[in-house]
Amino acid sequence: MKRAQKPLSLAEFTMMIAMMISIVAMATDIMLPALGVIGDELRVADPNDAQLIISSLFVGFAVGQLFAGPLSDSIGRKPTIYAGYVVFVIGCVLSVMAGNLETMLAGRVLQGLGAAPARVITVAIVRDSYEGRPMARVMSIVMAVFILVPAIAPSIGQGLILAFPWQSTFIFLALNAVLCFVWFGLRQAETLLPEHRRPFSVTAILSGIRVFFGYRAAVGYTVSAGIVFGAFIGYLSSAQQIFQTTYDLGEMFPIYFGIAALAIGAASVTNSKLVMRLGMRYLSHRGLIGVTFLGAALLIPAAVQWQGVPPLWMFMAWLLPTFFCVGILFGNFNALAMEPLGQMAGLGAALVGALQSFISIPLGWAVGNFYDGTVLPLVGGFALLGAMSLLMMTWTERKAATRPA
Repeated sequence: MKRAQKPLSLAEFTMMIAMMISIVAMATDIMLPALGVIGDELRVADPNDAQLIISSLFVGFAVGQLFAGPLSDSIGRKPTIYAGYVVFVIGCVLSVMAGNLETMLAGRVLQGLGAAPARVITVAIVRDSYEGRPMARVMSIVMAVFILVPAIAPSIGQGLILAFPWQSTFIFLALNAVLCFVWFGLRQAETLLPEHRRPFSVTAILSGIRVFFGYRAAVGYTVSAGIVFGAFIGYLSSAQQIFQTTYDLGEMFPIYFGIAALAIGAASVTNSKLVMRLGMRYLSHRGLIGVTFLGAALLIPAAVQWQGVPPLWMFMAWLLPTFFCVGILFGNFNALAMEPLGQMAGLGAALVGALQSFISIPLGWAVGNFYDGTVLPLVGGFALLGAMSLLMMTWTERKAATRPA
């Protein structure tokens, strides 16, 4: 497509990046109200197995990041993102045609593979243009806009399955990808000039990996993020069952899910105002303390007094501040991990995203698969993984943040 003739304003750049980054969130959250319907139609025996429709997307996404970053460092950001959108649409078509769970999961893996470039390389595009605390501020604003997607996506999904067959959710995702493809192609200039590109070769990739693992900050903050985000994936996998089965909310599920998502958005806005003054490390540390303390505070009374099902108001009173703390972590952890990787932003973004995903996916699957009709696995998962992430962050900061280990 023709290169943009005028530089994007900060507002348009932020909106476009947020929409592109949201492709994974949209592909995840729009499906949540439909999981039960899809599971029934595809004859899934164990209701918990329907969670694989969520986790399989993240499997493809994790693998896709490993190719997207190095490829974008070699041929440029834009061609790689174009290819990703094509794969994503193919995955949507396969899911529309699915007659069994295996075909559905194959389509979801392709969607994850195709979503990886748009989700990851946009971070590299931001890193091409900003660094340090200004980058964290831009990412926080992007995340604040982006978080509106999980707030409204379940309602969109609910409306679609009420009016049309569940396949309409995948048609919607495909159309959304086409819109992003056109907007990005017409308005965003290539940010990686030819003279700054790296050869796409196994040697170059291994060299970049060695550089990445040589930085305590890059590795430590990535692992710390992967651990605590595992609890978040566990929530995404089991949210439909918790709200619709445990609390019997029925079609009100998207409303409660959206309220929780807005807490993350509020945290992102707050972070964008505080990060320039307090710094990424301070805010991330406090966010992890909050996640751990809140989970521990609810776990015991929920188990002893309410047999694992506290009143809905109490569950929401725990969920909202917990998600506020998680929202503080989103932009900061990624910016902290990327800070020393400016000379290899594409591969760096790929390694940060892939390592986070490979850590968070099995942890999230464990949290979600332990769903037993109560909220104890979820609450306990946040408390335990929050504490583990805090320990990892403490280890990371034993040496200077950007000095090689």
